[in-house]
Amino acid sequence: MSDFRQPGPPVRRRLDGVTPQTVQPTKYADAREDVRYEAVRSRDARFDGAFFFAVETTGIYCRPSCPAVTPKRRNVRFFATAAAAQGSGFRACRRCRPDAVPGSADWNVRADVVGRAMRLIGDGVVDREGVAGLAVRLGYSARQVQRQLTAEVGAGPVALARAQRAHTARVLLQTTVLPVTEIAFASGFASVRQFNDTIRAVYAATPSELRAAAPARDRAARRTATPSAGVPLRLAHRGPYQAGPVFDLLQREAVTGVEEVSGETGRRLYRRTLRLPYGTGIVAVRERPGRTGTGSGGWLDARLHLTDLRDLTTSVQRLRRLFDLDADPYAVDERLGADPRLAPMVAARPGLRSPGTADPEELAVRALVGRTEAERLVQRYGKALDAPCGTLTHLFPEPAVLAGAAPHGTPGALAAALADGAVHLDPGADRNDAERALLAVPGLDARTVAVVRTRALGDPDVAPPGPAVPDTWRPWRSYALNHLRAAGEWENDR
Repeated sequence: MSDFRQPGPPVRRRLDGVTPQTVQPTKYADAREDVRYEAVRSRDARFDGAFFFAVETTGIYCRPSCPAVTPKRRNVRFFATAAAAQGSGFRACRRCRPDAVPGSADWNVRADVVGRAMRLIGDGVVDREGVAGLAVRLGYSARQVQRQLTAEVGAGPVALARAQRAHTARVLLQTTVLPVTEIAFASGFASVRQFNDTIRAVYAATPSELRAAAPARDRAARRTATPSAGVPLRLAHRGPYQAGPVFDLLQREAVTGVEEVSGETGRRLYRRTLRLPYGTGIVAVRERPGRTGTGSGGWLDARLHLTDLRDLTTSVQRLRRLFDLDADPYAVDERLGADPRLAPMVAARPGLRSPGTADPEELAVRALVGRTEAERLVQRYGKALDAPCGTLTHLFPEPAVLAGAAPHGTPGALAAALADGAVHLDPGADRNDAERALLAVPGLDARTVAVVRTRALGDPDVAPPGPAVPDTWRPWRSYALNHLRAAGEWENDR
């Protein structure tokens, strides 16, 4: 069963979540909870995903922006994760759907073991490799990982993975016509009984009842669903989102055969192939016109075609990292907007993101060789899809294939280091260790390593070699440089 625990000592955080510290349950913790309650009372969507609140009199947990009547303060409890709320016996609100909020910005940027663990769990490592596999990737014992996660987020790795499986199951139940039995295993559950028990515990409904209770837009999608239509999703983000610069970058970098960007600016469609743990996929994400979500947040529409639906959670997380959807634009804009040089840029582009990648190892090779050479590598060494889709015909070649076929020079050395594990770039990789390993690759320069650290490892605070970057831009120097690039004041470092 699960390893749910009661929340550990409270954690005092700024909204940006970059410098958390554990504090004792004193008047400071009480003050923090008062701030959280004020966010609930004002239905402040900026905090969606940063914490959850539960109401003891109803047994329901919600996101802070839930439109329901505000509960009395004495009846409210706060949790760092949905899994912690579920572990304390609360079920998800059917009105605000707290499991669908953007991920916490804490886990998106933090470099400590808890942040790394949360990113790996999001990528599906616990489902595929168990807690022991997660611990090995982090370099800790399973007991240490359990203890640190329970103390910090109120739930252990099994509980966190269980909550994630429940969310995946809800998406499939409400947006596809797949039989319930198929959904159970596609969501990562070991048995139909475990699946049924979890859905009842999390949503207080049977799978069939949950499917029937789908919102109107999901029911409409389900009516038109076919086996070849893929899984439609809305990828939520908090606050404003500047989609234009992200799609501009993807269009400039698109590697023929693996990626394509089509359509007019403001309504472009980005498509690419993915190599996934259980199979392959083709994903499509649509640009939304204008400044979506300038207030409480918004979403990007996506559709996923997967050869194995067990890869749904992993592919969603990789898209979220690519489009930087779990960022906290309020914290970033507040810090950078206080700088005289950056203030007009932040005002012109609120919510500018720092794009990542859907495949860290692919990004590292592409950052080194450039677009033209990457296209040659795809055509010569990439694996052809069994069922090509338009211009999408190949997967980017794996490092082991490149290392064997073209072992010479810096590209060969980098491919070999990625293939033999000398360089780790997975979501739980230690960023400093990865940088040192990359710099040890013969011929790999510091500028390329900075790109890899920013894009492949999702580091929000990278300053590449060159002109001095002010420390006052910390911990968001990656975002600051994106503002300078968007304004034409920083040279392209790719």
